[in-house]
Amino acid sequence: MKIKPYLLFACLSVLASCSDDGSEPDVTPSDPDEPTTSVEKLVTIDAGQTYQTIAGFGASDCWSPAYVGRTWTRSREGITELLFSSEITGGQPKGIGLSQWRVNLGGGSAEQGDASGIEDKSRRAESYLTDELTYDWSRCEGQRYFMSRAKELGCNNFVLFSNTPPVQYTYNGKGFSAQGGSSNLKPEHYGDFAAYMAEVAAHYESEGYTVSHISPVNEPQYNWDSGQEGSGWKNDQVAEVARLLDAELTAKGLSTDILLGEAGDWEYLYKVKSDADRSNVLSAFFTPGSSAYVGDLAHVNSLICGHSYWTDGSWTAMRRVRQQVAQAALQYNVEVWQSEWSMLGDGYSATEMDIALYMSKVIHNDLTVAGVTSWSYWTSMDVSRWGHKNRFLLISLVPAGGEYGDIEEEGSYQATATLWVLGNYSRFIRPGYRRIGLTLNEAHNFFGSAWISPDGKQIVAVYSNLSEKAVRLGETHEGWSAEPQSVVTYTTSGSKNLQEKNVEAGSPVYLDAESVTTVVYNL
Repeated sequence: MKIKPYLLFACLSVLASCSDDGSEPDVTPSDPDEPTTSVEKLVTIDAGQTYQTIAGFGASDCWSPAYVGRTWTRSREGITELLFSSEITGGQPKGIGLSQWRVNLGGGSAEQGDASGIEDKSRRAESYLTDELTYDWSRCEGQRYFMSRAKELGCNNFVLFSNTPPVQYTYNGKGFSAQGGSSNLKPEHYGDFAAYMAEVAAHYESEGYTVSHISPVNEPQYNWDSGQEGSGWKNDQVAEVARLLDAELTAKGLSTDILLGEAGDWEYLYKVKSDADRSNVLSAFFTPGSSAYVGDLAHVNSLICGHSYWTDGSWTAMRRVRQQVAQAALQYNVEVWQSEWSMLGDGYSATEMDIALYMSKVIHNDLTVAGVTSWSYWTSMDVSRWGHKNRFLLISLVPAGGEYGDIEEEGSYQATATLWVLGNYSRFIRPGYRRIGLTLNEAHNFFGSAWISPDGKQIVAVYSNLSEKAVRLGETHEGWSAEPQSVVTYTTSGSKNLQEKNVEAGSPVYLDAESVTTVVYNL
């Protein structure tokens, strides 16, 4: 993830309400607990029409969890519950039940301290590799705390990702790069870097953690010459690391797969953009005969991932880009993950709820247009500085010294609307759930998707109603094994955080204005 102040913020549009028409009349309900007036929307959920199967929803432990897990001893248990708990108590979910957790394989800039050249301490990351090139497994204490709590609360799917090779292996001995568009990894250390990643995965596996994937490079299209750990990479260089990592994983008998891509935005996956050696990634990696071809590696498994940054400026543009992602994925027969999104850019004006509702547009189009099978948010928690609100985080931290205080000094934390809206998806669409047909009059302020459990006993629909009027659903069910025994809704809005409500038999489902609502049908 990167913040470039010269790139204008383009991804927040006005959340306008739909104009009514003859097919969607205002409805006055008989139930006094329902909205005074609402607009009827006709919806068909077809369980016989199936699409992709979800692998999970996640978030990243960059950067603050390394400190929070170690020094915020009064708060860290509650913070992990917000992220990983699937428990519902008294009609209120305790957390959003993340099913994947992205763990940063840091480069060692934290051990370098100020000599790292990274001014912001909270952007430095630890490494298990010592200067003597041995492993110190007592390091990364804060990150390991979050891993242990994730597993304890039901999330045992870990994706290790690397922003930079260990500083012991880089040209400049730093976690950031001075190599421009080329890798900061010295040629003689490519094998060492691969061995390091595999060794960390093997260590975690020996402690009972499931490391499903290793992502060896991050946003290789950027040069990462300051501010945080990172490096540019050419496609051929990424391919060389992948080949060596594949061999190391095989030698260690690990079933861990390699997650390639982490493209800075979706367009880098399917076309030449800026630098031909660092773009058109799908073609480079999955065209037989290409110098960067890795489609035959045992641990690559026909999978690519990208980031949803910078391609969400409008509803139409958002969908156009994701259509091209889906077409390219079909052409190369690969599965696609969305592994990072937050609201980047500057020059915006929005409430915290506006930001969360806008995120629902991105999630929806990534799932239903791009067809991704995994969706991850960027920063699970951070300090909301410079008036950024909840643009980059799910949980807002305030150190003891205030927003600009020392991140190591425990202060307070607060769940944001972004966390709860993500929970409308992550808590209820579980790994193994399959997307099914949902037909409605889709627009930029009213949209939804539906999913069915592996055993067919539960159907989940997630709706975003971004208009200023409540919606009353007129539902048609096709291909269902039975009519629901119970229907429960979970609503996130300006005044509700996944608030639970039981829908009485025979009663319609209502969606609040400016809300995201998950409807759970138990068959």
